[in-house]
Amino acid sequence: MIDLKFTRPVLCLFIFCFSFQISIAQDREALEERRLELRKEINRINELRISNQKKQQSVLGQVEDLNQQIKSTEDLIKVTNQQANLLTREINTNTNKIGELRKELQELKEDYSKMIRRSYKSKSQQSRIMFLLSSENFLQAYKRLQYMKQYTEYRKQQGEQIKASTQELQQLNSMLLEQKEDKEKLIVENRKTRAELEKNRKSQQDLVAQIRKREGDFAAQIRKKQDEINEIDRAIDRMIRESIAKANAETGSSERDTYELTPAAKALAADFAKNKGKLPWPVRSGVVTMKFGKQPHPVVRSVMVNNNGVRIDTDQGGKARAVFTGTVSEVQAVKGANKAVMVRHGDYITIYNNLEKVFVKRGDQVLTEQEIGEIATSKTNGKTTLHFLLYKNNQKMDPAEWIFQM
Repeated sequence: MIDLKFTRPVLCLFIFCFSFQISIAQDREALEERRLELRKEINRINELRISNQKKQQSVLGQVEDLNQQIKSTEDLIKVTNQQANLLTREINTNTNKIGELRKELQELKEDYSKMIRRSYKSKSQQSRIMFLLSSENFLQAYKRLQYMKQYTEYRKQQGEQIKASTQELQQLNSMLLEQKEDKEKLIVENRKTRAELEKNRKSQQDLVAQIRKREGDFAAQIRKKQDEINEIDRAIDRMIRESIAKANAETGSSERDTYELTPAAKALAADFAKNKGKLPWPVRSGVVTMKFGKQPHPVVRSVMVNNNGVRIDTDQGGKARAVFTGTVSEVQAVKGANKAVMVRHGDYITIYNNLEKVFVKRGDQVLTEQEIGEIATSKTNGKTTLHFLLYKNNQKMDPAEWIFQM
């Protein structure tokens, strides 16, 4: 009968170790994916900087690009360190396991050697047939025969266990060697990344010194640009108010500030709310270059700027994607910001602004991650920037609280 008092702890330990290995593998995979994303992001920013330098981009633009590249580089170093630390833990775990396996293998070999010697001595003293024939009765002979079979089977099992332990030891040694090589590669990459970071910080300091000499002029440029952004934001606010009024008029309601919801629209809004913090990004790959709300300008800190949504830089030719199922309620040209698509999700609204091409029209049903337009690339600075906004009725909301890991 199986001893459950012994089996349960062993089973629990096996399940724990197996789950732990899966967890480590998932962590390693997630970190590697993030590292590759950051490397791609840094390369994209670097290519953009080189392109903009040829176009004689403003000093402000150069510093903004450098700030973003420095931040991404710092993130890359952090992720690479996390990968190296994870590998160190795996290496230590495997080193300990190799030590235990070697000890276990040595004990198995010694035990097997003793067993072989005993078997040899037994054969030299008396043959197996004589051992059986010397039995006092049939029952004793039967038991001796069973003993010989069990002993032979035990020897076979011992041999197989030694073989399996040897193979496991070889596999662990190979894995350990690969892990050490991977760690060394990460360390070398981190050295190069840190050198790039120091070089960019030096360039940043030189550009900031230029800005400080003419801070008043740059502050005036920033305020002028903010005035243009404010005008775009006001146009979007008008578009939202008109859309609410138009939708309510179609249902016979006179309400102008909030949508009158049908049962289906209420259910859609509830689904949207349940996905707060889990919505997909409105671009396939990109980086937030300006966050939501009032904040000091990233370069001239004495000037406050405001953003009703988030700005996301992406690859040239990048497409805007719906973050949730909904209905296209408006497609409008916005002065100074190309075209905007407004998607309604019950009483929640997502707006995708600065589109050069639009793939949908008013009244279309869109699905999560469906492409709705191509994002415009600025002829001035070469950036492909999506202005993404999120509202509940006419109330502005921070997209970073809704989009996954923004």
